Amino acid sequence: MLFAILFGLSMDYQVFLVSRMHEEWVHTKDNRRSVTTGQAETGGIITAAAFIMIVVFLGFLLTPGRQIKIFGTGLASAVFLDAFILRTALVPSLMNLFGKANWYLPRWLDRITPHFSVEPAEDALAPAQRTGPADDDGRPEDERDLASSWRE
Repeated sequence: MLFAILFGLSMDYQVFLVSRMHEEWVHTKDNRRSVTTGQAETGGIITAAAFIMIVVFLGFLLTPGRQIKIFGTGLASAVFLDAFILRTALVPSLMNLFGKANWYLPRWLDRITPHFSVEPAEDALAPAQRTGPADDDGRPEDERDLASSWRE
C-alpha cells in the first residue's frame, strides 16, 4: 500500500518537473537552459507541496494506532527523500550530465506514441487569427490536421 501511494506521489513531481523542462527544450534546444529553467520554475512548488504532505503525514503520529503511525512516518520520510533529494538534486544533476540524450526518442517509437499539448498549436487558431497566403479552399497553406500539430 505504501509503495502504491508513493509511486503516485513521485510521478506527480516527476511529470511536473520534466514537462516544464521539456517545454523549454522544445523552444530552445538547449539542455542546460531547459534543466535550469525547469528546476527554477517548478522547484518552489514541488518543495511547498512536499512540505505540506510531510506535515500531513506526520500528523498521523497523533493517532492512537501503531500501524497508522508507522504508515505516516514511512510516507513522510519517503516524500522527503523523493522531493528534496531525488527531484531537486539528483534528477536535474543527471539531466545536465546526459545532455541532449535526455530528449532522444527513436523515430519508430515517436510515430506510434501519442503527442499531446496543453496549449493549442498555431494552426489550431481561428482562421481570422491566422496570417499567410490561402490555398484554393480558403485555408492558409500552413494549416494541418490536429494530429500533425501534436508533433510540433
